[in-house]
Amino acid sequence: MKLLGLIGGTSWYSTVEYYTLINQGVGKIIGEAYNPELLIHSIDISVMRSEDPQRIKTRYLEVAKGLEANGAAGILICANTPHQVYDFVQPQINIPILHIAEATGREAVKLGLTKLGLLGNRPTMTGDFISGYLNQHFKIETLIPEGEDIAVAHNYVSDELTQGKFTEAASVFFKNQIQLLKAKGAEGIILGCTELPLLIKQDEVDLPVLATTELHAQMAVEFILESK
Repeated sequence: MKLLGLIGGTSWYSTVEYYTLINQGVGKIIGEAYNPELLIHSIDISVMRSEDPQRIKTRYLEVAKGLEANGAAGILICANTPHQVYDFVQPQINIPILHIAEATGREAVKLGLTKLGLLGNRPTMTGDFISGYLNQHFKIETLIPEGEDIAVAHNYVSDELTQGKFTEAASVFFKNQIQLLKAKGAEGIILGCTELPLLIKQDEVDLPVLATTELHAQMAVEFILESK
């Protein structure tokens, strides 16, 4: 099995979810008596919350280089938003970073979806590290909430979900956003926050949901089990 390095901590709740899904996924294939060896570096979430681009990029590069130096064959960033560092970090290391939008795009293609709603925090929704990647590599168009709804979604993610709080108010808000995105033409919904699949379940909405965490973790399983 390939040794995979995980960069976690944004949030630690999402890191636990990734760790669980990866171990379960590998176990289903090679047997529950075994588990993959993983390198985990958990970053303090305050780095991401500083919203200081240079500080964030520098820290992720340091950690990625450390994982590579310790034998990792690839790197998985255990959250959506930190993928904003991908274009900066990837060219400066010699092992692949498994991009969360790559996993999402592959699933969208399987489902025949070309226009997707994107929910998450403000950087994920308004940045291009998810939407731009999907457009460039898969010709997929993304739609996001409008106006003040972006701020409300961001606050729910930052103040509640990443702190392990899953309220009825948050559930109602995001389900309403799904319907608004559907009205704008969305054929499916990207749950672009690691904690969102814990809040919104497929059987609760009438559009296909692409849970980035689960898709990304499955991509990790496939990487780990690839022949070297």
